[in-house]
Amino acid sequence: MSHLALRFDVDAAHADAWSDALAENGALAVDISDPAAGTAAETPVYAEPGDPGATVWPVARITALFAAATDVGARLRHGAAQLGLGLPVHEVEEIADRDWVRATQAQFGPIEIEPGFWIVPSWCAPPVPAALNLALDPGVAFGTGSHPTTRLCLQWLRATVTPHASVLDYGCGSGILAIAAAKLGAGDVAGTDIDPQALDAAADNARANGTAVAFAAPDAIRGGTFDLVVANILTNPLRMLAPALAARVRPGGRLALAGLLDAQAPLVADAYARWFTIAPWRSADGWTLLAGVRTPDASS
Repeated sequence: MSHLALRFDVDAAHADAWSDALAENGALAVDISDPAAGTAAETPVYAEPGDPGATVWPVARITALFAAATDVGARLRHGAAQLGLGLPVHEVEEIADRDWVRATQAQFGPIEIEPGFWIVPSWCAPPVPAALNLALDPGVAFGTGSHPTTRLCLQWLRATVTPHASVLDYGCGSGILAIAAAKLGAGDVAGTDIDPQALDAAADNARANGTAVAFAAPDAIRGGTFDLVVANILTNPLRMLAPALAARVRPGGRLALAGLLDAQAPLVADAYARWFTIAPWRSADGWTLLAGVRTPDASS
């Protein structure tokens, strides 16, 4: 069954209101994007939820998806009346039905993290069967290996994991980092996330890779410390979690923090300096991974 896509541009100040109004008037999905995306005029927006400086593009493109039989014009007029705004210049396009599962899978192919180390979607054959291949089906969870922060964490694990080391992946998403640690020879490996769906996806991925990883909510992860802790999250959560993550790293153990833009790394490093000797380890495409060693005399 086909659908109808309604598309128009509005001032940033009205973007969220339009999104809500269209959802109330029958839109199956609403997307807000940069009309200049893919051009020299594109405006990158890097912000985290709750940031006081968070913003959107000066002009926002609204795309709303409706069922094929919908009178889209009437829904748009009703939404405009609700908001007390004029009717925007707009277009309506019929979207043919397609196999969305196959279309989504087509976006992800095997990714070479480093020579001899590949992330391979579960629906693909490994390009190099003899390499270290990590099979992955991200499902609803974050973490495919394509983002620079994930790649940095995987590279750090490959350089740092020693046989039988204990590893904690904090904010595990798809489980990609914990599973990689296990395949790299770590011993006791655990992963934690606040999203139950992510934990389910991570457990499925661990089984597909034949690895023994314990995935659980943060309050259910075993007590004690780990040789290595890796957290690929965001700047603000990492700063708030500093005492909790420090408490999970044994004296002399190692910590990796990612999800940080280059300019944000010093703020996070400062939050951990009480417990760690910490510094940038590597950067890629504007993102930095911080790596630290827990000092033996650090207070808990």
